[in-house]
Amino acid sequence: MFSKHIFISFVIILSRVPLHSTQYEGYGSSYDSFQNMGSVPIGLLTDQNTDQMNIVFDHAIEVANQEVGTTLTSLKAEVNYGDAYQSYGRLCRMMETGIAGVFGPSSRHTAVHLMSICDAMDIPHIYSYMSEYAEGFNLHPHPADLAKALYSLITEFNWTRFIFLYESADYLNILNELTTMFGMNGPVVTVLRYDMHLNGNYKQVLRRVRKSVDNRIVVVGSSETMPEFLNQAQQVGIINEDYKYIIGNLDFHSFDLEEYKYSEANITGLRLFSPEKMAVKELLMKLGYPSDQDEFRNGSCPITVEMALTYDAVQLFAETLKNLPFKPVSQNCSQRTESVRDDGSSFKNYMRTLRLTDRLLTGPIFFEGNVRKGYHLDVIELQPSGIVKVGTWDEQRHYRAQRLAATTAQFDNIDNSLANKTFVVLLSVPNKPYAQLVETFKQLEGNSQYEGYGVDLIKELADKLGFNFTFVNGGNDYGSYNKTSNESTGMLREIMMGRADLAITDLTITSEREEAIDFTIPFMNLGIAILYLKPQKATPELFTFMDPFSEEVWWFLGFSFLAVALSFFILGRLSPSEWDNPYPCIEEPEELENQFTIGNSIWFTTGALLQQGSEIGPKALSTRTVATFWLFFTLIVVSSYTANLAAFLTIEKPQSLINSVDDLADNKDGVVYGAKRTGSTRNFFLTSEDERYKKMNKFMTEHPEHLTEDNQEGVRRVKTSTHYAFLMESTSIEYNTKRECNLKKIGDALDEKGYGIAMRKNWGHRDKFNNALLELQEQGVLEKMKNKWWNEVGTGICATKEDAPDATPLDMNNLEGVFFVLLVGSCCALLYGIISWVLFVMKKAHHYRVPLREALKEEFQFVVDFNNYVRVLKSSASIYSRSRQSSMSAASVAQDSHTADS
Repeated sequence: MFSKHIFISFVIILSRVPLHSTQYEGYGSSYDSFQNMGSVPIGLLTDQNTDQMNIVFDHAIEVANQEVGTTLTSLKAEVNYGDAYQSYGRLCRMMETGIAGVFGPSSRHTAVHLMSICDAMDIPHIYSYMSEYAEGFNLHPHPADLAKALYSLITEFNWTRFIFLYESADYLNILNELTTMFGMNGPVVTVLRYDMHLNGNYKQVLRRVRKSVDNRIVVVGSSETMPEFLNQAQQVGIINEDYKYIIGNLDFHSFDLEEYKYSEANITGLRLFSPEKMAVKELLMKLGYPSDQDEFRNGSCPITVEMALTYDAVQLFAETLKNLPFKPVSQNCSQRTESVRDDGSSFKNYMRTLRLTDRLLTGPIFFEGNVRKGYHLDVIELQPSGIVKVGTWDEQRHYRAQRLAATTAQFDNIDNSLANKTFVVLLSVPNKPYAQLVETFKQLEGNSQYEGYGVDLIKELADKLGFNFTFVNGGNDYGSYNKTSNESTGMLREIMMGRADLAITDLTITSEREEAIDFTIPFMNLGIAILYLKPQKATPELFTFMDPFSEEVWWFLGFSFLAVALSFFILGRLSPSEWDNPYPCIEEPEELENQFTIGNSIWFTTGALLQQGSEIGPKALSTRTVATFWLFFTLIVVSSYTANLAAFLTIEKPQSLINSVDDLADNKDGVVYGAKRTGSTRNFFLTSEDERYKKMNKFMTEHPEHLTEDNQEGVRRVKTSTHYAFLMESTSIEYNTKRECNLKKIGDALDEKGYGIAMRKNWGHRDKFNNALLELQEQGVLEKMKNKWWNEVGTGICATKEDAPDATPLDMNNLEGVFFVLLVGSCCALLYGIISWVLFVMKKAHHYRVPLREALKEEFQFVVDFNNYVRVLKSSASIYSRSRQSSMSAASVAQDSHTADS
């Protein structure tokens, strides 16, 4: 390593070279935006996988800010791979803004130069490649620790000799550690450098490996050369059942390994993190990969070690910043000074004292000196089903086997291996979602031109069992079998004649077909159901406006209206305050009038109900109480009516001509029906003993024009006719209703059956397929595929047209409370009015010195005289006129009336 003084000299030399503005093209002029108070910018320099690294960096900052509470911001720049001069310019521009730390780039050559600059300025520099030196800040496992992991595996596998293939001198440290641990009595090791001429051609060295007597190989190299190494090794012919490999590259899980899965070579690797971690899945979604991870299933993962370590380094940086605030300052690369930040070394040293366990991809982090510790490695193998974890390694407990039951148990059976066998598989094309042609502008051939549920299922089985396959379009005739003549048709005939090995589509397992061929266990269960148009919007009725309330509510509302109007009328006559002087200019009128006539009481009640009011204003406390409760009642009732009316006007009230199989069997409203002309659905009705289904079979036999050649034709007929229903499997109905918004399944399934994969009678591989299907079912793969093709691919059209809940009229259960309040309020007001009237009569009788009984009689007779709304104050017929106080004035009577009523 260079000394620090040499590094500073390097910086001074570079600082004399003028930096042109063209060097920063694409880097932008957004540096000033990071000068905001409180934000702490950190820089990222990328020289490969720039878009993905930028996403990882930003996501890591977002997680750190949310979880730790920091205010990190990102400053990113792209440089050419290995271009130290350009990287120096980018770094200096970052330093001018006052960055707190620098991450990257990937190139070792470039990173070494940038490390010297950051060290001179005392700014933390974080990189993610393997290095034996302790300069800078690195979370990558040390070469000595990787050597310990390789030593554990070689010892576990009892290798007595092997070939050590390495890329460059950077990896010789691993070899040195291995030889030290093995000592004098270790295995025989042949050391070869596979990238001798640095031209990417390794075949010359690989041919030497093929000619060697050693077939056990340890390979260490960079992620840039390792995929090409595997490719050329396969071309040379040393990736087969005769060779065993240990790959010492931690990015093995991210390589494209599809070509090597069935090579039967034993390939073991190491992995720094598991793709099953929630944090890893969140990062994958940020990178744009689907949540179901179909594109990298079977244990592989596109996140590289560099991405994972960069993510973890940001978390560690944020945790340090939380405990040790670090205020960035602007620094100038061109200044010839040895003054550096006074807190930079403290920050870097504090980072190495932390022990972090949360929010990390690569496991816990702590340091021994400058070397990262705390992680453990997954030991993985490449099997026909993909990458499988077979053990773990850590520094304390070394290698621990965790080999699970292999998913390819049948494939490993030497006596009945399906490896390298090729089967002809029949599809029915087009038959969505089971099989269809791929929609693309490219001309596809062979298996690549088909997609669908059945295609994916065969691929999954091939992954488990190791066979190859060729798809053939078998048409839409699934076939039938005549036991008498021993003849079959369609797909059944192709399988019986040996021209096909398997058939996968919506092929129902029936007893008739079981006579001719065998089926696997069902991969999908279903039943016959009815496909029909969704209920159509009904024609609005004349009195639709009454729908918001139930009939019961309308009756109670009418009774309440009449009762309240009658209450106003009665209380108006009982209350003295409601008898007014019709001529205000006359101080002593001879008569009083009452405003609450029958008509006025009804009018006041109507105005309040319609929330329009009227010119009538109650004066007595009793009438005002009734008015208050009535206004409250109308407020609630009218608001409820208005709200529910809006629902009835906006929500359709659909009507369907049929609602069950009984309606269909009776041809209710002229609805006819049919099914596919040949197949299990038609056979169900032909052989059924149920009277309803016999009736339906007779109808379809007498009307063959309603039968169709395939399900697609039946779906088209249902869409174009309001009086046609189609009988088909419930799974197909579910698929179509997800994409045709006007279609619906009617009623429940008529029977229960299943789809199976058809194969020749007494075929020797049936049990293998059954076991593989059971594994797929237990692992949730079958349900996952069904969800993909039924609910994801091609759906979303009807997402905004889902059936809305029906608008139901409000009944007394919804409004009985407000009716109760009105009843209680009216009764209280009526009781108060009667008591007030009695007190008034008692006071008046006492004042005129007349018998109370006579006074009550006269007043009651006047109250019940409903045709009289005028009260004569000076009447010779009145009992009060014959009293000693007959000279009482009209004004005093009125005064007494108001006093008694109050």
